[in-house]
Parts: sequence; structure tokens; C-alpha cells
Amino acid sequence: MKEYTFIPAGVCARKITFSLEGGRIYGLSFEGGCNGNLKAIGRLAEGQPAKRIADILRGNDCKGRGTSCADQLSKAIEKALSEE
Repeated sequence: MKEYTFIPAGVCARKITFSLEGGRIYGLSFEGGCNGNLKAIGRLAEGQPAKRIADILRGNDCKGRGTSCADQLSKAIEKALSEE
């Protein structure tokens, strides 16, 4: 299992950390951001196929920023998958 750390841009979260094993997400956590919502995303994503989660979350917008913590997670997942 390999752990990935991603520094998001344009959102309240300061760091996203997760592990990938067999193309699935484990141990997803956010530093900063909307605590309850981001914990919920972590629970929903646990053990799910990473590509599926990235596809679902890609393009989600927060307050007209053009991105969101969820969208930044999709970018982090895509980057991690490209490194696998």
C-alpha cells in the first residue's frame, strides 16, 4: 500500500492524504476544510475504486471557486493513479 500526499489549491483544505492498494482508496483524510463533509467523503471513498471516486467528484464547485475539496481530491487521485 502506497501513501500519497497532495497539497490542494484554491480551497480551504491544506492537505489531502490517502493510500492506494489494488486501485482502491484507503485512509483518506483532509487537513483543514469543512471537517464533517470531508470526513463523510473519506468514509464513502474507503475501499472504493479510485478511478470511480475521481470520476464522481471531478468538477464539483464550491462557492464559485471553480474547484472544491472534492474536485481537488479527484485531481490528487488522478495524479496518484498516473504514478502507479
